[in-house]
Amino acid sequence: MNIRPEQVGDAAAVRQILLAAFGGNVEADLVDRLRANSDLALALVADNGGRVDGYAAFPKLTVEDAGSIHSVAGLAPVAVTPDWQRLGIGGALIREGHRLLFTQGYSLVFVLGDPNYYTRQGYDLDLALPFDCVYAGPYFMALRLNDSAPKSGKVRYPAAFDQLG
Repeated sequence: MNIRPEQVGDAAAVRQILLAAFGGNVEADLVDRLRANSDLALALVADNGGRVDGYAAFPKLTVEDAGSIHSVAGLAPVAVTPDWQRLGIGGALIREGHRLLFTQGYSLVFVLGDPNYYTRQGYDLDLALPFDCVYAGPYFMALRLNDSAPKSGKVRYPAAFDQLG
């Protein structure tokens, strides 16, 4: 399994993975909107000998604190083809995403999801507490990639998330 950046020709396969993994079109439509608006900091696929079997999107977010705006990232969505789930592919996509975001200068990543899974990927519930966000709550977590990361502020997601309801 090779983790690589998403390419234009991967879009149909990524959509199928998202539909299969989530059982609906909400996440697939979200990714289409993020792509259309150039709101992805990073998108990775798990290439299984020419077949895409996993996907991780890292949308561009911002944190506003004391009048400064910081570019940060989110993680949403992550999906693996059902037949390939529970083999570590999702974790590999996430770890490679963190590594690449760090090299791009991102200092902080937010995620909304199952704490039992995402804390194993390095995310921390307490780290997200000082941040004001529409998604704040028991499933909102953050991961600091370097010491320059803001410690609090208002987190803003791209407009593509507004249609999630």
